[in-house]
Amino acid sequence: MIRLTRSSPCAAPARRVLRRFGVAVFALTALGAHAAITVTDDSGATVTLAAPAQRVISLAPHVTELLYAAGGGPKMVGAVSYSDYPPEAKQLPRVGDNKALDLERIVALKPDLIVVWRHGNAQRQLDRLRELHVPLFFSEPRRLDDVAVSLTRFGRLLGTSASADAAAAAYRDDIARLRARYANRPIVSVFYQVWDRPLMTLNGEHMISDVIALCGGRNVFADLQPLVPTVSTEAVLAANPEAIVTAAPGATRPDTTLPQLDTWRAWPGLAAVANHNLFAIDGDLINRPAPRIAQGARQLCEDLELARSRRKPPAP
Repeated sequence: MIRLTRSSPCAAPARRVLRRFGVAVFALTALGAHAAITVTDDSGATVTLAAPAQRVISLAPHVTELLYAAGGGPKMVGAVSYSDYPPEAKQLPRVGDNKALDLERIVALKPDLIVVWRHGNAQRQLDRLRELHVPLFFSEPRRLDDVAVSLTRFGRLLGTSASADAAAAAYRDDIARLRARYANRPIVSVFYQVWDRPLMTLNGEHMISDVIALCGGRNVFADLQPLVPTVSTEAVLAANPEAIVTAAPGATRPDTTLPQLDTWRAWPGLAAVANHNLFAIDGDLINRPAPRIAQGARQLCEDLELARSRRKPPAP
């Protein structure tokens, strides 16, 4: 071993190199410790955190699913009602629902990031949340790939990118497989029924229209406005969809008996009724813009494939 003494001609240059190296290491360490994290949310706003979030509150069930899927479960300190997936989310402290938030509880939980549903939380309460000076991330995925994008963004905000990126890749693979199998199948016209009184549907800007197209279907009301338009029974009869689809708790089988579907049996000439193509899908799988929508999409694809098999051959 060579030792450098103060009298050694090599000592001074070596010490200068070591000092410079030490300063560089300290600077890089400080930069890594304090580098800001900046992402863009679904409203187009920039969200900046000084460090990965450690105490996160979710204000929508789909947000809760996304945060857990992105590896953020250990950092969750609160969520709204109906945040029931994954199962451990049921144990989170409740901070109200999309109609009424418990602002005092939110303050008490000391969040360093609050994720809100852009169009699901009341504007008045969002204004109150802004007064807390806690970073807000607005979440509203509109397209199927937005789910994967959301996962990667949450991974950056929470410092869990490895888990989030893996979840995003797995989700994209699931969607790609469904697209390869069903997207180019013969088109099935679809009426997606959100509600029956009044009769409501979804237009082409909603993610469910993406799911319908993924399965080789066509949303008969894709061109309407707004996002959730009200339609008449006469309009549905005129569109004459081959399949009518709705969401219901735990309804995963075709031809499930539901009041909102049974109503259509009064029109036996309607193609969807004549061919027994009244389908109900578990609403948690098809309505929440989170990774499980791939499962809901698979169910819808299977239903539309069944509708194809029920087509009557043309008359000779």
